[in-house]
Order: sequence, then structure tokens, then C-alpha cells
Amino acid sequence: MTLIKSISGIRGTIGGKVGESLTPIDVVKFTSAYCTLIKRENPNKKLKIVVGRDARISGEIVANLVCSTLSACGVDVVNIGMASTPTTEMGVIFEKADGGIILTASHNPKEWNALKLLNNKGEFITSQQGAHLLEIAEKEEFDFLDVDNLGKIVNKDYTEQHINAVLSDSLVDIDSIRKAKFKVVLDAINSVGGTTMPKLLEKLGVECICINCSPTGNFAHNPEPLPKNLKELSDKVVSEKAHLGISVDPDVDRLAFICQDGTPFGEEYTLVSVASYVLENKKGSTVSNLSSTRALRDITENVGEKYYPAAVGEVNVTTKMHEVNAVIGGEGNGGVIYPPLHYGRDAYMGVALFLSNLAHKKVSMSVLRDSYPQYYISKNRIEISDNSLVDKVLEEIRKEYKDFDISLIDGVKINLDEKRSFAHLRKSNTEPIIRLYCEAPTQNEADQLAEEVMGKIEKLL
Repeated sequence: MTLIKSISGIRGTIGGKVGESLTPIDVVKFTSAYCTLIKRENPNKKLKIVVGRDARISGEIVANLVCSTLSACGVDVVNIGMASTPTTEMGVIFEKADGGIILTASHNPKEWNALKLLNNKGEFITSQQGAHLLEIAEKEEFDFLDVDNLGKIVNKDYTEQHINAVLSDSLVDIDSIRKAKFKVVLDAINSVGGTTMPKLLEKLGVECICINCSPTGNFAHNPEPLPKNLKELSDKVVSEKAHLGISVDPDVDRLAFICQDGTPFGEEYTLVSVASYVLENKKGSTVSNLSSTRALRDITENVGEKYYPAAVGEVNVTTKMHEVNAVIGGEGNGGVIYPPLHYGRDAYMGVALFLSNLAHKKVSMSVLRDSYPQYYISKNRIEISDNSLVDKVLEEIRKEYKDFDISLIDGVKINLDEKRSFAHLRKSNTEPIIRLYCEAPTQNEADQLAEEVMGKIEKLL
């Protein structure tokens, strides 16, 4: 069993011993610590917190624990029930709430769940706030109120309002999308996107064929939207003669596409395509994390704008986006962050902007993909049972490649071949592993670079 505490929230497997996994006691403990944190930042104020969850089997139990704990701390709760991560973030904005808690373990398997913690802007709390919260939890510095001062719990649904906000954006060209008469296949991994994404597509005039769209929490395959996990979607796109396939993760903040011939568009190119469309209509800088494809840098610089890298983690990307006033940003895992709507990864906004772009270009998915700078990425994970060795491994790899341009913003990123290739190694924020992302102009080169780095790590271990 596993319990991981990081800037990404409190994440763990369901069941097991207290402090070693995400048990009911741990849920109450960290929810109470979050209340104390928000109260200290808003003294003498009656607080309101929005709570949403994905369709995980454990979701209802965890939601009941969280809502009851918030109420016991004297906080009013807006329970929006089964909702995506971006909808919960938007719910904080709509409610003018003091914070929010999203109950989802994102791409992790069904036995996982998590508390993702938001501030009053609907954005993830900072690493400093996260560290403060962990101190509060360790010292158990929280109080519960008497019966006359319990918080009230109300139930609302913000999916419709969120979708309408997406459709009202000036860059979402509904008329062009409707004229294109797109036919898509949607794989929503049997989570919340199975009921919410079709609502968006219907309003855009898109024919939607659904697979794995029953929100049971019994994920039909590994929930990470990688090509190896999307064979069923690829086959369905071809058999239905659809224009494209759409895949979202369990909490609908990540987005990947399949081309009309069943080949992956590439989750790295979700952001690239959307960004190219935004940059055609708005001037400004772009941001992505260090593990993301360099294609975003290329298309940004090609129009005379500035690209900025950020450490991995959505909060790090949004912080940099605020700093440089970026017009678009996100992560190479299929996460699109579009500031005019909100500072959070949003697959609904990503779909609407992507289809607007495709409708304007009037080309097939394959042709659109080939129009962007060509890079290929190899994504790997290295499990190291002894966490004390992780920093040593990263330091030794840095020494091995000391003659190259190296960035230490987040782990170790080695830039090779006049910055046409890179290898990025870093600790995962959510799992006890080292992630290794290698990119190069061809898939063979990317795979060879990954094998080279992993071989060196094996010798070190």
C-alpha cells in the first residue's frame, strides 16, 4: 500500500494501515489540515469550499468523509458530486469560494484516489502552502466546531455552466466546427468524461460514438492516455470511418487524439496543435514543462514570440504562465491550460480549440500532425525501491553527461545535438519512481537515447 504527499496533493491506494495508504483516518486528517491552512489565510471569515470527484469506486466514500470533515470544521461545502477536475476548478471561480478539493488520482489505476487541493482562484496550492499543510497534519493542529457552528452542505452541478463558458470563448468557432460535420469516437475510460464530454460535442454539432463511457469507475484499460492503452479506440476510429478519436483520463484534464487512420496524433502534440491555433489569433508567450516536446518552443519562436520552460507539475507551469503572461501553456501529457477560461488543465477547452483549428485548416488529422515540427518521444519509468538512492542516481547521471548543456530546474535535463534531442530524468511527484523522457528527431533515436541512459542507471544500481 502507498501514501504519497506532494505538491500534487495527498495520493494513495485505498485500504491498508493508517499512514501507509489513503485510509478514512488519513482522509479526515489531511482534510482537517487543509481547513486549518485556509482558515489561517482567511481569519475571522466563514469559509466555503467546493468538492468534486471523478467516478472512482472509492469516490463516494471519500467524498462523504471530506464533506463531513469540512462541515465539522465549520466550513460550508458546495458538493458538485461527480465532476471533472477542470469543472471543480471552475466551480471555485463560479462560487467565489475560498478553495476546493478534487477527489481523483488522475491517471493512476482504480485502486488509487487522492485529495487535490485548490486555492480561492481554483488553482493548485503552492509548494509552500503544501509544506505548511503537512506540518499542520503532523502536529494535528486542527479544531472541530460545536453543533451550532457546523458548516452547511449544499449540492450543485456546474458541468453545464463550465461547458457554456468554453463555448462562449471567442476562439471557439462553433459555426466552422458544425459545418465540418465531424464524426468522432470518444474513449472516456468509464469515468466522468463519459457523461460530460458528449454534452460538449453535442453542442458543437459533432457526431460522437462512445466507448467506455459508463461512469462506473471500473476502468476499461490503463487510464493513462498513451498509445499502447488506446488500441480499442484506434480500431474503432478506423471501423467507424471517423475523422478522429478522443481520449480523456478519469478526471478529464488530460487529452489525447487518434488520427483518422488509427495512428496516434501524439499526446505531446495536443498542446502543440492548440497552441498553434491560439498563436495565430493572439500574440504572446507560451509555457510548458521541461519534459514536454520542443515542438512548442519551435512554433512559438517561428511567430516571433517567446517560449518559457517550467518545472514539472501543473502548479509550476501555471506559476510561470502568470509570471510571463502566457497566452497558452500546459504539459506534454495532453494538458492544455488556456488562461482566458482558467489556469488549469482542461480537456473540454482543449477539444473545442482543437476542433476549431482542424475545421479552419480543412485537412485530415494526419496532415495536421505532419504540419508541425517533427519530434518523437520515449517515455519510461524506472522503479527504485530504495528512495534514498534516487538523488544519488540523478547526480551520477549529471556527472556522466557533464560535457553537455544541463538544466537542474527539475531533476536533470540533458540537452544534446544542438538542442534537437534531450533526456530528462526526475523524481515523480505521484509515484515512487524516476521518470525518464527522451526526445529526438526520430523515434529510433529517442528509444536509443532512453536505452543508453537506462543502461547507465542499471550499472549505477
